[in-house]
Amino acid sequence: MYKACIFDLDGTLTDTLESLSYSVNATLKELGLGQITDEQCKAFVGNGARYLIERSLQAAGDEKLIHVEEAMEVYRRIFKVNCTYHVAPYDGVVDMLHILKSQGIKLAVLSNKPHLQTVDVVETFFGKEMFARVQGQQEGIPRKPDPAAAVMIAEGFGVKPEECVYIGDSDVDMQTGNAAGMETVGVSWGFRTKEVLIESGAKHTIDRAEELITIVREKGDE
Repeated sequence: MYKACIFDLDGTLTDTLESLSYSVNATLKELGLGQITDEQCKAFVGNGARYLIERSLQAAGDEKLIHVEEAMEVYRRIFKVNCTYHVAPYDGVVDMLHILKSQGIKLAVLSNKPHLQTVDVVETFFGKEMFARVQGQQEGIPRKPDPAAAVMIAEGFGVKPEECVYIGDSDVDMQTGNAAGMETVGVSWGFRTKEVLIESGAKHTIDRAEELITIVREKGDE
């Protein structure tokens, strides 16, 4: 059995698309720019807030990113109060987490979402006790796909990277987990297609949250 599971947040544990899309479009509106679609927002998510804003600005007509610094300030203010807007855990996720935790698996969240908002979402929908470590994007910690934070979490748990499963919904997540030397699981219900996950090196792909339990249990049983 694997000893730890490290989860991405947006598109993996929680459906946060509306909160992100709402906050981005409110930012663009305040700057007098056009709006982006949910599909565009979905494509821009996964590489951190700045990447999301840069791509959104370009899609809205600011191709030279003239407004990027102003947009970041506005987005931080808007997203701070809207990071849980219409957010909900995906089907089966809460039960899956409870089962893993009851079996002694150490659980963590690693997200490119700003750290304070990551903690806010996690504690709002999963409580303060579910995860032993919650890590969002923070000064001094490289963002994914750099594996440093994932490795740091494993070390904090006292487990080897190969004893960890990294679970996410994007190419960035698969690159992170593989670079860290962890087993990678791509979820098909998030912001990227199963084909993208496989092409990005997912060792497994799952369509339902409970499928992860079998993968975690079967370590060493093959």
